[in-house]
Amino acid sequence: MFYEPRHGHGLAHNPFSAIIAPRPIGWISTRDVQGRDNLAPYSFFNAVAYTPPQVMFASTSAKPDRAGTKDSVAIIRDTGVFCVNIVEYGARDAMNASSAALAAGADEFIHAGITKAQCHSINAARVADAPAALECRMTQILILSGAANYLVLAEVTGIHLRDDCLRDGVFDITRFQPLARCGYRDYAVVEKVFSLARPDDAARGDPNP
Repeated sequence: MFYEPRHGHGLAHNPFSAIIAPRPIGWISTRDVQGRDNLAPYSFFNAVAYTPPQVMFASTSAKPDRAGTKDSVAIIRDTGVFCVNIVEYGARDAMNASSAALAAGADEFIHAGITKAQCHSINAARVADAPAALECRMTQILILSGAANYLVLAEVTGIHLRDDCLRDGVFDITRFQPLARCGYRDYAVVEKVFSLARPDDAARGDPNP
């Protein structure tokens, strides 16, 4: 099968949402200028640079009470900061509950029964028991083609690591099983991890940057 997206795919569901999979989930927490907390998952999310550490997430579609975008982007435009909470398999139901389209100003932490903790380098809450949380300062918000498509880029200014996820100096994802999005309503969980040596590892002397 071949199709051009501009002409449609003719299938029951859009295959593009499932082609690039699995995708990590950025559980984005923000605090608006009135001091109200917000939490929402985004599956267009990833790390983009090491030094300084930087991440991105993209927001698509809009809420009628947020003038062309969603709560997270609207708040980040006002405050310039947010936190990325890493989602583990054990938090799948809470993450899903936080995706509800609540009214602007509603607190998804409360709605989903999620315990908060205060960030250190930014004014925002984070998911207290997340395996890791990345405190971020926005560097750019780019307007993408299409309606209500935004790309948020940020520098990571603080990192929280849950103690039980550290082993012998390594952040060990097998300790918590990361959750990933696969498109449609499908998700995946990381249950098996393996290593591959790169051809130039010996010359570099450090296979783990």
